[in-house]
Amino acid sequence: MEAKMSEFSLTGLNGCNPLGYLAALGTLRVTTMMYPELKVRMRWQSIGGWRPSLLIAKELDVNQWITGLDSFLRRPDGDYAFTIAKDLSIPCPVFREHVLACCSDSKNQDRTYADFMAAFGSEIVESVVNGKKTGNIADTAFRTMGGAGHQHFLGSMYELTQNTDATHLRTALLQNWKYDDPRPSLRWDPFDDRRYAQRWTDPSKDPSKTVRGANRLAIEALPLFPTAPNGTRLETTGFTQGRGQNVIWTWPIWENPIDVDILRSLLALKELQNIVVDREYLYKMGIVEVYRSRRITNGKYRNFSIAFPA
Repeated sequence: MEAKMSEFSLTGLNGCNPLGYLAALGTLRVTTMMYPELKVRMRWQSIGGWRPSLLIAKELDVNQWITGLDSFLRRPDGDYAFTIAKDLSIPCPVFREHVLACCSDSKNQDRTYADFMAAFGSEIVESVVNGKKTGNIADTAFRTMGGAGHQHFLGSMYELTQNTDATHLRTALLQNWKYDDPRPSLRWDPFDDRRYAQRWTDPSKDPSKTVRGANRLAIEALPLFPTAPNGTRLETTGFTQGRGQNVIWTWPIWENPIDVDILRSLLALKELQNIVVDREYLYKMGIVEVYRSRRITNGKYRNFSIAFPA
């Protein structure tokens, strides 16, 4: 007897938008955790852009799934990693204590705390500012803010966990983005790059708007991009930076349904980081497109550029 299957086309998300891509991956990871006994997979389809489809080996109504998604994201122990500090400027010994705590708390069924710690940074590598070590951890390439203008990286994550509901999730996943939600934003959307020279009006007088549900789901993708020491540097999965060059994030688009474990392998493929990617080789692995985005530093903030095919 053929197993029943649900497939949800997440037409609100676009794979060429860094925030949309992260939201898709976060959705896959969380749904997998929601249904550990079921096969949960994702694929991308070309529908006015690359749009993800989520496949669950169970007959579900989309409303039932989104309600469950909202409930799971609100679980009491799900946001502890975002309360260790407001920003990632954490002294190495302090971060080490959190790492030891998460190791003792982790279970086979739930590695959430540990996986977020691995994604945030490492106590083994110190950050360097103007050629001098700071005593704080080197952190993820996804960090876009550090407290300037009252914009806190972990603080924004925590606020999103507290103030995002099922309506925000539904809007982000299934509707065209209207950017009508107030801050916080994690600055992963190119729309968040608000430099004066690129805008019709003074951005300081133009309130920031975002898509709250997309930011909330994108947080859940971070454990898929762990950091690791590489000599005296800290590397983040999917990122490259040559000496004196831009920080570049590269990510794959695939057509055949895959689960989150296969996804982890795809994201870490070294072939994706070649200056000129071998599209024929990647196509044989099911990868049909590769996007890249530059991380831009604008004063005390970082943003991600509009993506371009590798």
